[in-house]
Amino acid sequence: MRDKCQKRVVVSMSGGVDSSVAAALLKERGYDVIGVSMQIWNYSSQGDEGFRSCCSPEDIYHARAVADKLEIPFYVLNLENEFEKEVINYFVSEYMNGRTPNPCILCNQKLKFEILLRKALELQADYLATGHYARISWNDSRGRYLLFKGVDAEKDQSYFLFTLKQEEIKRLVFPIGDFAKKEVREIAAKLGLKVAYKKESQEICFIPDNDYRRFITGRKGMDKSTKGNVINKDGDVLGKHEGIHLFTIGQRKGLGIPASHPYYVLGFELKSNSVIVGRDEDLLCKGLIAEDLNWILFPDLDSEITASCKIRYRYKDTEATIIPQDGGNVLVRFKKPQKAITPGQAVVFYDGDVVIGGGWIKESI
Repeated sequence: MRDKCQKRVVVSMSGGVDSSVAAALLKERGYDVIGVSMQIWNYSSQGDEGFRSCCSPEDIYHARAVADKLEIPFYVLNLENEFEKEVINYFVSEYMNGRTPNPCILCNQKLKFEILLRKALELQADYLATGHYARISWNDSRGRYLLFKGVDAEKDQSYFLFTLKQEEIKRLVFPIGDFAKKEVREIAAKLGLKVAYKKESQEICFIPDNDYRRFITGRKGMDKSTKGNVINKDGDVLGKHEGIHLFTIGQRKGLGIPASHPYYVLGFELKSNSVIVGRDEDLLCKGLIAEDLNWILFPDLDSEITASCKIRYRYKDTEATIIPQDGGNVLVRFKKPQKAITPGQAVVFYDGDVVIGGGWIKESI
């Protein structure tokens, strides 16, 4: 039984080194730690028995082994139905509608920071912890919790966390946000954790071979009548395609168009089911419209601001002006034109290391 003054924290354990060290650090700091892994995808039922990725049965085994090593309770939470509903269906629908989704953000928002946080509170926990490379701090002058980039710029994951609400942030702990990845591995090695040098997963967790086209095409009930034309900006037909879900903005390979110069995907015409292509310079955009905004630094954006923004993960921040629009959207005007603005991806705004907020890219301008 825990001491009445001892804080309890549930740690979302993926079986990787980051969440494992997060759990270890919290126990070292005197917390009453409980480990929980989410079972979100039935690999055997999907014919993926040979694959190993984030949240696979092998990863759950690794998480349990770490929990045993740390001598903390461990539970597995079956969220397959929720994952199918909130993430998989969204993922497929976005591609079928000519948008490029970011399932990791939705998984964080809908599963970790809604369902798992709720379960943590049911376990009478004070906090939920994850292995994200990000930081949280209370700001007295603003009367709000602020979200910061992780200290390790190469591993910073604040981009994936822009949907966080104040009531969620106050219950979250990111123990490794102040560490570099190298330091996290060193801590794991000193503790004798076998996951210390475990290889990182680079692909979408439910598509371990990274072939999202195969995954979408193989989904039951998917409309097979998705063929159409490949056209240029003037509407001239240059070729045929097998489905707009096979393409994303900026794509060059796989267009099947004989030409003396490279073509790139510029966008889609959904009414005619056409893929629009053009030259490399046609990918440059002056700005974008973002929707479904969430603000962390302040309650709402009521006037124009200048900020740095990230239009996709692993993309260098670029300076822009953020202008509120009617209906809750924002107009983002870049200081310098940016290439391959992709509807469906997130755009996140920063003031230095502080996350201002973010939203979903609706269209480029």
